[in-house]
Amino acid sequence: MYVGAIFFPLLGATISGFLGRWIGDRAAQWSTVVCMALAAACGILAFIETVMGNGATTVRIATWMNVGGLEVAWALRYDTIAAVMVMMVTFVSTLIHLYSVGYMSHDATIPRFFAYLSLFTFMMLMLVTADNLAQLFFGWEGVGLASYLLIGYWYEKESANAAAMKAFIVNRVGDLFFMLGIALTFHVFGSIEFDVIFAAVPQHLDTAFLGVPALELVAVLLFLGACGKSAQIGLHTWLPDAMEGPTPVSALIHAATMVTAGVFLVCRMSPIFEYAPTALAIVTFVGATTAFFAATIGCVQNDIKRVIAYSTCSQLGYMFFAAGVGAYQVAMFHLFTHAFFKALLFLGAGSVIHAMSDEQDIRRMGGIWRKIPVTYGVMWVGSLALAGIPFFAGYYSKDAILEAAFAAHSAVGMYAFVCGMAAAVLTAFYSWRLLILTFHGAPRADHHTMEHVHESPAVMLLPLLVLAAGAIGAGWLFYPSFIGAGEHAFWAGSIHNAEHNHVLHDMHEVPAWVPIAPAVAGAVGILTAYVMYMFAPAVPAMLATRLRGLYLFLLNKWYFDELYDRILVRPTLATARVFWKTGDARIIDGMPNGAAALVAEASRGAVRLQTGRVANYAFTMIIGLVIFVSLFLTGLAR
Repeated sequence: MYVGAIFFPLLGATISGFLGRWIGDRAAQWSTVVCMALAAACGILAFIETVMGNGATTVRIATWMNVGGLEVAWALRYDTIAAVMVMMVTFVSTLIHLYSVGYMSHDATIPRFFAYLSLFTFMMLMLVTADNLAQLFFGWEGVGLASYLLIGYWYEKESANAAAMKAFIVNRVGDLFFMLGIALTFHVFGSIEFDVIFAAVPQHLDTAFLGVPALELVAVLLFLGACGKSAQIGLHTWLPDAMEGPTPVSALIHAATMVTAGVFLVCRMSPIFEYAPTALAIVTFVGATTAFFAATIGCVQNDIKRVIAYSTCSQLGYMFFAAGVGAYQVAMFHLFTHAFFKALLFLGAGSVIHAMSDEQDIRRMGGIWRKIPVTYGVMWVGSLALAGIPFFAGYYSKDAILEAAFAAHSAVGMYAFVCGMAAAVLTAFYSWRLLILTFHGAPRADHHTMEHVHESPAVMLLPLLVLAAGAIGAGWLFYPSFIGAGEHAFWAGSIHNAEHNHVLHDMHEVPAWVPIAPAVAGAVGILTAYVMYMFAPAVPAMLATRLRGLYLFLLNKWYFDELYDRILVRPTLATARVFWKTGDARIIDGMPNGAAALVAEASRGAVRLQTGRVANYAFTMIIGLVIFVSLFLTGLAR
């Protein structure tokens, strides 16, 4: 059961990747789907066994390395936080695999796609069940590799190749800090095994490294690593470009796997973060800033998938500032509920794109809700959950985050609360902007496209309906266990709250207006979107004209890409060009090539002397003899 949940996806990837050419597309598709279904069944059973049965367990597979004082094992750590992630990842991934059977049915290399998809899932599962930082880093890099393969899956598109490279390179920046964090952890604790590290934290509260508290430095380095994977402000630029991959890839990356790895890391390492208040303040500030920043950009994007991508970036910010104020359980709860409604929104967007003959610009849609009613309905469900409208999943988890931020009783906590409230208004606004422009109003697509608008096949609609059920019910169903009265028994020590951390208690005692405020903010955002896009459609264009500077600032994503291009990309290319043309071509290649050219030229001169005529040779000898005799006589005269 424990092993099957992890390795069934690897089996599916192996079958599809190595045997797909011989067994055919259909067999490759369904073999991976069946393997994922088996993994999901095992994941659900493992969750039940862990939470309601025998508690946490560790399945040791083999010794990985034993060098000096470093011993690392391949082991599957099943405590509550890991069991939640395994259940969620396998379940959502199974639905995405099933959806992909219909969505990718006309692709030319189906086995390759499904092999990459299952490999991605396996790597994420290895990450969340890691028993040590080395195995976690293996899964961490594995999802990075798989994301590169999936984002650049359509490699014949230059934009897809560029997006894959961008994702890979930007994540390397974060991974550098993560590796430094692992190295410092080993230096401080003498181990990278979680049990050893967590047990020894109280002994190292006063340990310093280069004059800085070691726990603070470890926590900051690990968080900077998380910023890359989870696309926090500064290292977020790869996330929107990742939309170049097929839509199921976007759903898998954004909903259940890669981008949530950073949040999971912070919550997994809560025994360290609890004693690193400066690091937690940084996590809170960055997360809150990201939540607001990404929401502002989502309000003006026109690609249906990019709007949802920036929504993911914003929601990850919510998760981080929840962890930053010490409410790790709340962060995990939002991670869990978000998986359902964000996968639903991405797959719903894929259904729209499928219906609209691959059109993704919402300005070229409209008037299609009657033609694809099921897709329209589930997009409403996903948007209601995302906006935090009672009583959908996001209402329980996002509201809890804002309550926790308010209950933190700190300046950075209040900053997070204000940013979160502002982001709540903007989230509801861009969600309904997307719904209205996509489904309502007069059709803006060409006549040929509108004639071919059709509902998706059953194999795509079934996952949407299941995810819609999760977006409706996951909040109220799991609230009591995750953050309610039963949270202590549920988490069973897999998340650590220090004695000084009272945020989970205090969040239930906030003023009465605080729990109501997020829903009101959502209603304000929805109403604003209705006024601007349903009743006064000329207003958005007027505002874009009058506030052109602000509009372009948001449309160009706060100019982060342009800034990085100016201060990083162009100087790097200029430096590389100097090293290439001067250092490599002129000096490294020029010196030996120049010497060789001199020898060749001298050889050509010597060749011209070899005429083959005896008279020329005799004349040369006589001249030489005259010179020799002259020099000899000159010497005697002296």
